[in-house]
Amino acid sequence: MGAAAVRIAMWSGPRNISTALMRSFEARGDCAVSDEPFYAAYLDRTGLDHPMRDEVIASQPRDPPVVAAMLLGAVPEGKPIWYQKHMTLHMLDGDDRGWMSHVRNAFLIREPRAVLASYREKRGAVTLADIGFVRQRELFDEVADRIGRPPPVVDAADVLADPAGVLARLCAALGVPYTASMLHWPAGRRATDGVWAPAWYQSVERSTGFAPPGARNSAPLAGELEELAVRAQPHYEALAAHRL
Repeated sequence: MGAAAVRIAMWSGPRNISTALMRSFEARGDCAVSDEPFYAAYLDRTGLDHPMRDEVIASQPRDPPVVAAMLLGAVPEGKPIWYQKHMTLHMLDGDDRGWMSHVRNAFLIREPRAVLASYREKRGAVTLADIGFVRQRELFDEVADRIGRPPPVVDAADVLADPAGVLARLCAALGVPYTASMLHWPAGRRATDGVWAPAWYQSVERSTGFAPPGARNSAPLAGELEELAVRAQPHYEALAAHRL
């Protein structure tokens, strides 16, 4: 593992501007990015039916230790920074998380009702595990216990309201320089996007920067989704108390 490389593991749930934030780091020019490298392993082990399931499983290694070794190996294109976009739900019970001690972990959160309002447009059924809040809090607590302080947390709403300010604070917390190039990127798909992009990334492919807060989905929730939001809320608030 190259000692000079800064490896950033950003832990998010779905529908949480996570791909836009990946775009932002890739736009720096000095940063390689990886898109949800544990996704195939997650689908293969859980048997869940996600959009483009077969294509996802065929596109990535399905053995978590193999994925972890890759994330600690050679940095793509020899870049000095490697931004790794992760979904918290992809870490299952019993997974060896020792590799996380070799990266700089950060957490991207979003208010549960906003997450669920967006998620319901992509999948008809949803469970609490599908949106990752419980696992996100678990991972956050594990990292905080290991390093002796809360790891960096950014809220999607704060990023959209003040991209430059929040990204500057995030970069400072991660020990990398902030650059204004993180605020804009060309529209379109990337070679670095996961093979599942056609099913999930229509909005970000049209984007050239972070959307204003008012542009996000804020439709009211049906009864079952509202119940999930209530259950997720304490986990969101536990991390929100530490947001930058």
